[in-house]
Amino acid sequence: MSYYDQTDYTIRFEWGEQGVEELAPLSDIVVIVDVLSFSTCVDVAVSRGATVFPFGWKDERADAYAAKHDAILAKRRGEDGISLSPPSLASLPENARVVLPSPNGSTLTLIAAGHAETYAGCLRNRTALSDRINERGGSVTVIACGERWHPDDRLRPALEDQMGAGAIIQRLNGSRSPEAASAEAVFANSEAALAETLNACASGRELIEKGYPDDVRFASDLDASTAVPCLQNEAYLDIS
Repeated sequence: MSYYDQTDYTIRFEWGEQGVEELAPLSDIVVIVDVLSFSTCVDVAVSRGATVFPFGWKDERADAYAAKHDAILAKRRGEDGISLSPPSLASLPENARVVLPSPNGSTLTLIAAGHAETYAGCLRNRTALSDRINERGGSVTVIACGERWHPDDRLRPALEDQMGAGAIIQRLNGSRSPEAASAEAVFANSEAALAETLNACASGRELIEKGYPDDVRFASDLDASTAVPCLQNEAYLDIS
């Protein structure tokens, strides 16, 4: 028996890599939430018909992986072309194939994929995604990716991911663990001032001060999307 698996409830919530490793094998569905910005990027891209390949590293391995899949490799935020910045993906050509390296969202996606049906969730697609999951049924673990503290790479729980997870949980059917209910409460507390909260939280301030206010604006656009990004084999596709 584990004290941490939340299996007395159908709707569960946890943080980061350890949370995925603990709960994904015991869940029918896992939702990866990285609001600023992996899961928001996935949503924007698949909304345009793109196929998105998550990949954990941005180095020569990513170049080889993109070539193998005849895909565009997303660059670092601020470089020309597409990147881990949602606005850069808003003008993707139809049916594009994109490799999206991310140390958090992509890495956790790949861990979850070996155990459970895996989705990318964010504020933009929370209703469309939740409706699909309710139709599907089963136990659901919602994972807030969080950020990484530098230089030792420890998990930093990120408010925006807890809010995004809570937004999705709010619309799911089923019994909630105390952890899931708490995430839902965090979202409910900020829903009336969602954009302002994202702008003011640590991750939002960092992006704005680095010159990416539109990244935060895209991420805070609640229910702007009808996409349901589901991992099919190695890639996220819209199955709405």
